[in-house]
Amino acid sequence: MSTLHFSDLSLPKAQLRNLEELGYHQMTPIQASSLPTILKGGDLIGQAQTGSGKTAAFGIGLLEAIDLKHFTTQGLVICPTRELAEQVRQEIRRLGRYLPNLKISAICGGVPIRHQIHSLSQHAPHIAVGTPGRLLDHLGRGTLDLSYTKVLVLDEADRMLDMGFADEVAEIIRYIPKKRQTLLFSATFPEDIRRMSRQFQHRPKEVVVEALVENRPKISQSVVLVEDGRDKPAVTAEILYHYRPQSSVIFCNTIATTIEVTDFLQRHRIDALALHGDLDQKDRDQVLIQFSNRSCPVLVATDVAARGLDIDDLSLVLNFDVPFDPEVYVHRIGRTGRAGKEGRALTFSLSYKQERIEMIEAALEQQFPRISASELKGAPAPLHAEMVTIEINEGRKAKISAGDILGALTANEAISGSDVGKITLLPMKAYVAIKAPLAKVAVDQIWRRPIKGIECRARVLR
Repeated sequence: MSTLHFSDLSLPKAQLRNLEELGYHQMTPIQASSLPTILKGGDLIGQAQTGSGKTAAFGIGLLEAIDLKHFTTQGLVICPTRELAEQVRQEIRRLGRYLPNLKISAICGGVPIRHQIHSLSQHAPHIAVGTPGRLLDHLGRGTLDLSYTKVLVLDEADRMLDMGFADEVAEIIRYIPKKRQTLLFSATFPEDIRRMSRQFQHRPKEVVVEALVENRPKISQSVVLVEDGRDKPAVTAEILYHYRPQSSVIFCNTIATTIEVTDFLQRHRIDALALHGDLDQKDRDQVLIQFSNRSCPVLVATDVAARGLDIDDLSLVLNFDVPFDPEVYVHRIGRTGRAGKEGRALTFSLSYKQERIEMIEAALEQQFPRISASELKGAPAPLHAEMVTIEINEGRKAKISAGDILGALTANEAISGSDVGKITLLPMKAYVAIKAPLAKVAVDQIWRRPIKGIECRARVLR
């Protein structure tokens, strides 16, 4: 099945051309195993990790079910976090480029609800992607109508249950017709996921794809032995000096440790940002944007905060703290070594206390080589990002596009298109990655040159 191509499926020619342009040729195992069932309208329960291609699997099927003539919400994707919901929305938007006037809305907390109410009042989205709390809020207000929903997707269902959303999900599903297609994706199949499937699905096909296990040989995994836990921040800096990764994630078990490690690295001239549950939504968004657009090489994060994080070419994952669960370990290291590329995963352990490491090794039936911290020393040269991020005070609501922003930045010869990186548009803001030496020039250019006739302000994010 894994050798199937998208052209083997009964998809519209316009979609096949779009997939070809997006670089989708050969299907991943989860896509090959699930898409035939999804396209026939059957229910499916799929076990697949982040990075396996599951979003494209359900996204392609979801788009095929939409009737553009009807401005009703025909598809709903429920996600555990706002970050994942936004990634899913963006991916379905890319997959649906061939469909004119397709409306996809992210309905998540952390942003003013009045903006969402206004958007929903214009006309209903064909596809809604949201988090349980905010979806229920809109259903209670009557600003979201799911009575025409034909396809329901529960993405990362195990994480939704872990985060205590079982009752909210059940309440949302009460608003959806019983005659529907239900697609459930989960990294694991514990009994509560089986129970959820029995409650909400009708004779689903079961698909199991151990994506991370298959890719494990492409991830170099080692244990870094330290004698004293107090040495770990200094050894972390030495590892970063040694490998000098363009993009890396350091996982900590607590918020306090995340803050402590980030402060230490910043003091040692390493660009690092912290991502944890105590940040408000605006700060979380800015951290994720800066990391994903390569304006920061090091992200220090807790597991819950980093859930849904999907960054291409992540070259290094460092477990500052050993996770308590082997599944969490697998999920962490799966952020690197994707799409056939090689990745590196390092885990700190006290040399005299390796019980949790041994538990993970037993669960994965794999032995990790041990490395002395002294083997990973690097010259203490600053580790800075090539890009920085500028924030513009207008976004999608002002009808500004990425092309408009690019045009404004490159209107004179000081900045070329190759100097500009990823452009992220939010409803009220826009964020642009630009080569660091040109940041001030870019900010001045935005202040001086209106975008679509709108006078904008800009600043460099620090």
